[in-house]
Amino acid sequence: MSLGIKYEKREKDIYTWGDDTGLNLDFRTPHIHREMEIIFYYGGRTVAYVDSTCYELKPGDVFFTFPNQIHSYETLESDSFRLFLVKPELAPELASVFDLLTPSSAVIPQAADEPRIRLLAEALAEVCEQGEETAYRAPMLHGYLLALLSELLSRMEINEVPRADSGSLRAIVSFCSKNYMQDLSLTTLEENLHLNRYYISHLFSNKLGLQFNDYINSLRISEACRQLLYSDESITSICDKVGFNTLRTFNRAFMKQMGVSPSDYRRNNAAKEATPAKASVSEREQIETILLDTSDDRRP
Repeated sequence: MSLGIKYEKREKDIYTWGDDTGLNLDFRTPHIHREMEIIFYYGGRTVAYVDSTCYELKPGDVFFTFPNQIHSYETLESDSFRLFLVKPELAPELASVFDLLTPSSAVIPQAADEPRIRLLAEALAEVCEQGEETAYRAPMLHGYLLALLSELLSRMEINEVPRADSGSLRAIVSFCSKNYMQDLSLTTLEENLHLNRYYISHLFSNKLGLQFNDYINSLRISEACRQLLYSDESITSICDKVGFNTLRTFNRAFMKQMGVSPSDYRRNNAAKEATPAKASVSEREQIETILLDTSDDRRP
């Protein structure tokens, strides 16, 4: 693998954490995921990278990475921040923005100092940290998130996704993340994205360091984990829903990726159903240990 880009997968729809966890932003391995990543930067010194562009974050900046953009961080001085990781499905009204467009700059200068934006971020973080059973949590989450995203996007210059390698990879990953429950092949992507299937295969192997089928299986297993934890659907039904043709194939792929059978995973993790969405230090470490490429060039 030439660039060592890692694909991250997560089960929950939204995470938030800040420097109160004892972590810096420092995560130097380029990585990609289907969540948008929003950082309210309050102090310190960190250099952030999106695709091939470098930004030095300043206190008061908001750093906004769209879904499926390649990014990384290098902390030079201990920093203070609040970070949100949000699946775009939580704001369906803005789906076309995240699917088809990309910001000309990932930094919104001094946006974190604007009182209305800061209040929305604080309110969203507070709701995130409440338990799933909290009354009216879902509409509050949706309302605060939509208002915050609208405030941020209105301050950004946004353009069409370019067709360079990184833009193509983003388009491919975005298409797969929406259609992985269907029959997917390199030919399907070729027909829908008007990119040569051999070029698509090349991007997977050289940029993400994995095969196309392994990537699709990772999306399906990630969704299966979510449904095993947060629904009462039978394992056979979940297997069907996430796009596997047979229960045997599902069980084999699940065991390969998670190290346990689907039934054992559900039984062992049942207690997590009512846990808050805030990511603790140990949870952040867990997120980083389920990257598809398990080489050792992770955060120091």
